Amino acid sequence: MIRQLIINETEHETRVALLEDGTIVEVFYERGDNTEITGNIYKGRVQRVLPGMQAAFIDIGLKQAAFIHANDIVRKNDPVLEKFFNDDLNDGALEDWRQEPVGQTDSMLTIPPTPEDYPIDELLTEGQELMVHVAKSPMGSKGARVTTYISLPGRFLVLMPFSDHIGVSRRIEKEVERDRLKQIVQSLRRGNCGYIVRTASEGIAAEKLADEMGFLDKLWEAIQKKEKTLSATTLLHKELNVSLRAVRDLLTNEAEKVITDSRIVYEDVLSFLDTYMPALKDSVTLYEGPEPIFDAYNLEWDISRALKRKVWMKSGGYIVIDQTEALCAIDVNTGRYVGTHNQDETILKTNLEAVKEIAYQVRLRDIGGIIIIDFIDMVKKLHQEKVFNELLDALKKDRSKTHVLPISELGLVQMTRKRVRQPLHQILCEPCFYCDGQGTLMSRRSICYNIYREMLRQSRDLMGDRLTLRVNPEIADLFYGEERRLVEILEDKFSRQIVIYPNPTYHLEQFDVLEVLDT
Repeated sequence: MIRQLIINETEHETRVALLEDGTIVEVFYERGDNTEITGNIYKGRVQRVLPGMQAAFIDIGLKQAAFIHANDIVRKNDPVLEKFFNDDLNDGALEDWRQEPVGQTDSMLTIPPTPEDYPIDELLTEGQELMVHVAKSPMGSKGARVTTYISLPGRFLVLMPFSDHIGVSRRIEKEVERDRLKQIVQSLRRGNCGYIVRTASEGIAAEKLADEMGFLDKLWEAIQKKEKTLSATTLLHKELNVSLRAVRDLLTNEAEKVITDSRIVYEDVLSFLDTYMPALKDSVTLYEGPEPIFDAYNLEWDISRALKRKVWMKSGGYIVIDQTEALCAIDVNTGRYVGTHNQDETILKTNLEAVKEIAYQVRLRDIGGIIIIDFIDMVKKLHQEKVFNELLDALKKDRSKTHVLPISELGLVQMTRKRVRQPLHQILCEPCFYCDGQGTLMSRRSICYNIYREMLRQSRDLMGDRLTLRVNPEIADLFYGEERRLVEILEDKFSRQIVIYPNPTYHLEQFDVLEVLDT
């Protein structure tokens, strides 16, 4: 499989696409609005403590306060944590070794639940200042999710200042290499800081690890100095930009080549690799073609397709994807596909094709949270198991954690996918200014009936010799035509003329009733 990173940079936006055999599977955006703050470290101030939720709100200087749970607060001499960090079975469990999206939680700690004897109001007090690491960027109406378990990712290592644990990536399978890397880190580290040895460290010489360890140690010292001198609600450390994060986290492990249309990005990537991986400098190419780089690799159509509610499949079937803030529903339909044999085989083929499309769309759209998939009902248990197993296989390519439950009696698959950043549709879209994100409008006939009822309610208060009804032109046409009878009934009721004025600036559902006095 050929994997490539395509980087497109303009003055206002940077886009990074991960391609597998020429097909875009993930895309990352960075814009000047600073909405992507995962990995940043802030000095915050506790704004409000919520004992009933075991959580607190932290002011980190953004429009929305950040959210922290008791699980995400460093607790010294915690026997639960001591067991967690020292248990050999958890070796490497501090990092999602299948890799989270670029520069996101691939270095964030996964801490066990807080015991009942750690109430949040004993861990934090209002007005308290503390250093926090952003684990999830703000999403919609929700503020950022933060943790006090600081972790600083490098190319080969992740520094964990508040742990003395040394973990090795599970993706490094050879036991001899795992032991070698662990011994190197143990012999080189200063103090009691912990480290995660990343997958990219496999085969790397001790000198390289020593250099990066020194860099991370100095970076942590600089952050600590800032924390002591700067006031609260201040940015202490900013994560790398999306281009360098992609190179750091994906090159070699997920991609073999980097292609960019920006000379600045090209030089920045070469400089970054010169520091960490000089041998990979030949894998970077500057694109100088006549057409835009995303057009040259046919990426724009796939991105626009990932924004559509209905996605057609090659067979003629289709899936419908409806996203809410916490849940995504995916419905599978046969559409135009009628099959060639029997109904069971038609349904099975449609569901199997849908499995691949769903796994692809979930990954490309970066859909997180709870996902409910409604496959076409299958009578045969064997067919259900085949579809379920195909779904598990298709999701193995996804670097975000997923948990899938078997097909239920209702034919539904329930799954969760770890959510770290905004899904694609939230980055590229905004609620419709007309329907306010509802996706539907009241029918024109229903609007006419609503106006009729509202005018009856106001009958005692409406004075004047004539009444003027201002409405959207489409509603006016209906009142002049099919629903003229409603106007006649109102005129008889009020014993006054009702004059209808179309106003093109009115929303379809907007109307005003005005009184006119003849002089």
